Amino acid sequence: MTTNEHNIAPPYVEQAEIRRQCSLCDAIEQKLFSMGFSEANRPGYFIQTFGCQQNEADSERMAGLAWRMGYRPVATPAAAQLILVNTCAIREHAEKKALSIIGTYKHIKEASAHVIIGVGGCMVTQKHRADQLKNSYPYVDFAFDTGALHLLPELIYHAMTGGRRQFVSSDTYAVAEGLPSHREKPFKAWLSIMYGCNNFCSYCIVPYVRGRERSRRPEAILEEARRLIAEGAKDITLLGQNVNSYGKDIGSVDIASLMRQICALPGDFRLRFMTSHPKDASDALIAAMAEEEKIVPHFHLPVQSGSDEVLRRMNRRYSAEQYLCIIEKLRRSVPDVSITSDIIVGFPGETQADFQATLDLIKAVRYDAIFSFIYSPRKGTPAAAMDGQIPKEISSQRFQRLLSLQQEISRERNQRFVGRTVRALCEEVSKTDPGKMTARGDSPRPIHFADTGARIGEYCDLKIVSADTFSLYGELQEKKNGA
Repeated sequence: MTTNEHNIAPPYVEQAEIRRQCSLCDAIEQKLFSMGFSEANRPGYFIQTFGCQQNEADSERMAGLAWRMGYRPVATPAAAQLILVNTCAIREHAEKKALSIIGTYKHIKEASAHVIIGVGGCMVTQKHRADQLKNSYPYVDFAFDTGALHLLPELIYHAMTGGRRQFVSSDTYAVAEGLPSHREKPFKAWLSIMYGCNNFCSYCIVPYVRGRERSRRPEAILEEARRLIAEGAKDITLLGQNVNSYGKDIGSVDIASLMRQICALPGDFRLRFMTSHPKDASDALIAAMAEEEKIVPHFHLPVQSGSDEVLRRMNRRYSAEQYLCIIEKLRRSVPDVSITSDIIVGFPGETQADFQATLDLIKAVRYDAIFSFIYSPRKGTPAAAMDGQIPKEISSQRFQRLLSLQQEISRERNQRFVGRTVRALCEEVSKTDPGKMTARGDSPRPIHFADTGARIGEYCDLKIVSADTFSLYGELQEKKNGA
């Protein structure tokens, strides 16, 4: 299999095929109307999403296609005529949870044979899981892997017209441009700029379920960014499994120059990006963050371990010292940057000394937050067959020690915002207190504040009055007359 290491342009789905799928959307809408539905009384769709932001972005495209077919979003699967499950394969727990939820849909199908159920995403890309769906979940009408999302209209039309169950496994992972998208929050947008991964970390299933790295053309990304801004997007996150290796397969642009081009677009918006690999965290990217006001000073840079030996077995291709050098450059260029990371505890062969090295690195970096996980073997990855699998009780103890250390650091780091007035985007009513709003500023932490009329989807000025481990708390600053 050819990789994208040698400036080989990625494959693209032909636009004629995209047009064909869109015409099937129109045919589905007409069929729904012939069944008694109407523009004012659309049938419902429900999408259950597991996993990362890339899956969320994919679900927005599923929603866009479903909307074009004549469906409308509903809050529960029981109210839907179309149920789609977008699955994750990064951990076995996520797969089991998805399968459990799919199991509950059996009763919905039994109650109404006209309900269509489809399963997509990373889990389905694994043959043993696709076979499990085919053999043990007969009420699932179709499944499609991560390379076949653009075929969703065809799969739904086939199921709607009485066709046999279909389970699509892609031969290639082509980039599909021009698919519609539907976002729940118009002021907040995911913008996928590349797909797949070439890194083959020994614990990770992503290259096997998402394919090799494929960068979208910069002109297509800029066109989408312009549309998002015109539609009211104020918070845009560039996505990729390894987002800062963007452009290596097309050779004409890199992540830093792409971000500068997006920042040059007119509009009042903020730009984020994730997820990055340390080996591709370039000086040019750090310089762009330092110099472009629209780029949020938040860098998510997964380290996974502070032990060089564990990093070697993980196939991460950097040392702890090299990682710390990147952090030093970042903090020198962007002094107030918020840094977050991913860390795996209990990787096969991890000794107490290896774990201590991770704790020492956390103390040295002083992350704003980390996303930490106990190692979970993934079938088909090299790490699953490694000697030295760590007993659960040991990895759990280490996990708790790591969390305790990071929570103390997070609490201290968050205190630096107290007393500042920050500009933040009001996103939603607080999930825990209907009398409060939740906003998002440059810090990765949510900001909670009393609701005094601030509008969701608008910027507001908040004076941070307190902070704890996981949140900031602010007071709304009213604008003076003439301000």
